Amino acid sequence: MKKKILIVIADYYKDISIGLLKSAQNFLPKNFVVKIIKVPGVFEIPVTISKNLKRYDAFIALGCVIKGQTPHFDFISYASTEAIMNLSINSEKPIGNGILTCLNMKQAKARKKKGAEAANAVLSVLSQK
Repeated sequence: MKKKILIVIADYYKDISIGLLKSAQNFLPKNFVVKIIKVPGVFEIPVTISKNLKRYDAFIALGCVIKGQTPHFDFISYASTEAIMNLSINSEKPIGNGILTCLNMKQAKARKKKGAEAANAVLSVLSQK
């Protein structure tokens, strides 16, 4: 049976999101069923995964948070990472965390290929016996 993977991508920073998505898609085997759901920001990724836990074998979370002038960056980065980890552990399903947490746009642009690393992590866990 074909493995089903859901990619949830926050497209707040569209240029970064497109790079992350292409990177992940290019890494995944062609025989997998892959669906993509776009959400407005990183904070919406965990709830979208949660709503789809029973329908997919694995998940890839993609997006970007860039530090600004307020502590918002810290709260969003921590909350989304913690929620994704809890979802993965409680569901016993792999969730590749490809959410960039960068200090500036230059760092984010340099890391657009991190989607492949998140996809690789998912494939690694799916292959465990």
